[in-house]
Order: sequence, then structure tokens, then C-alpha cells
Amino acid sequence: MAVTIKSEREIELMREAGRILAITHEELGKAIKPGMSTLDIDRLGEEIIRSYGCIPSFLNYQGYPASICVSVNDEVVHGIPTKDHIIDEGDIVSLDAGVIYKGYHSDAARTHAVGEISKEASKLIEVTKESFFEGLKYAKEGNHLFDISRAIQKYVEANGFSVVRDLVGHGIGSNLHEAPEIPNFAGRRKGMKLKAGMTLAIEPMVNAGHYDVCWLDDDWTVVTADGSLSAHYENTVLITEDGYEILSLTK
Repeated sequence: MAVTIKSEREIELMREAGRILAITHEELGKAIKPGMSTLDIDRLGEEIIRSYGCIPSFLNYQGYPASICVSVNDEVVHGIPTKDHIIDEGDIVSLDAGVIYKGYHSDAARTHAVGEISKEASKLIEVTKESFFEGLKYAKEGNHLFDISRAIQKYVEANGFSVVRDLVGHGIGSNLHEAPEIPNFAGRRKGMKLKAGMTLAIEPMVNAGHYDVCWLDDDWTVVTADGSLSAHYENTVLITEDGYEILSLTK
């Protein structure tokens, strides 16, 4: 699949999708508390998205049964919300969500602390977020895609954590998943050259322990193989001639 360079009109639509998604994440972050079910979070997220006239990107995508991926503690991504999974004090909760606005997607993820959490969990959340911004230092026309990947990996591993290998970021636009794939590790590869007009979902997924993961029997939920905690931070990013623009953060 070829990488699509977005027109100004497409970028404007993605800006609006990103703005609404950023608001959704802010509202969900304020709402999470002990005693909520993961299904409560999903229903609230869908309600917020639809209140802006948008469609949840994830609902029924390749059969996924919910609007928000809610992943708790050792769940890395794609946790399916249920009424029986209750959020507890001390949990960390990763929320991954997407919005469709007039046919264009935005995709973003955040990991939240529920009440007082361990020092390890707090550091994990912070390092995961900071690794995204370390990668963004290389998000500029003319640089290579895996410059971003390498910077993320280097920062995470310098802080004693690991980047997930089996799941990657991706291009995004009129489709939720477009080319290119964006791993959070690089080795010696360079990857393609970045061009202005590319829109990328860059998403470090970071484990406190080893990077190996496995899938649960629901065929969606991904967990750390060693039971360690995992955190996730993602934004939709536009590559520009002189750098980047984050489309899924409020100003």
C-alpha cells in the first residue's frame, strides 16, 4: 500500500477529528475512578464522540465490539470493555480511541493512573509519554521514518523498560490503518524518507518487563507475557516542511 500525501482539505478534516478526539480523552481522563467498569468508560467515550456528530473509528472495525480499547495493568492494547471488569485504586488504565469526522480518522491513546499508584507504574507512564516526544524530535521532512523509531527505543531502554515488538504504529487518513507501519524499534534500518503531508499514528507501547506479548482467547486483548505492567501513548501527527503538527492534542 502506497503512502498517501494529504491535501489541505484532508488535513483540515483530520485536524477537526483530532480536536474532538483530544476532548474525548480529556473527558475520559477526568471521569475514570475506582468502581467504574471498563464498559462504563466505553459507553461514556462513545457518547462524547457521537455528541460531536462523529463516529467511533474502532466500533465494529475488523469485528472489534467496542468504541474504546480499555486495557488495564498488564493489558497492552485492545482490551475489550465489559461490565464485570471493575477499575480499582492503584490500577493503570490505557485508553485507545479513534474518531471519524467526515470520512477522516484520528487515533490517540493515553494511560491514566487510578488514585495512588506504584513508583514503577508512575515512571512507566511518564517514560512512555516522554518517549513519544523524543521520537517527534526527528519528525521532519527529509528525515527517515525509523529515526523516530530509534529515538523511542533508545529513550525507553535507557530508562529500564522495553518497547513492544509485535505491535506498531501506522499511517492514518481516510482509512484507520494506512501505510507505513511505524515500529517503536529500528535496529540499523532507516525506513522511508518523511515527506510533508504524511499523517502518522505514532504510538509507543512500553512494558515494565520484557517486550514479549501474547493474545488472550478473545483474539483481541494483548497482554505482557511476563505479567508486567504496560503503558501506551499515541497521537496523530502531520509531517510538515519544517517539522510536525500534533493533530490530537488540544492547544
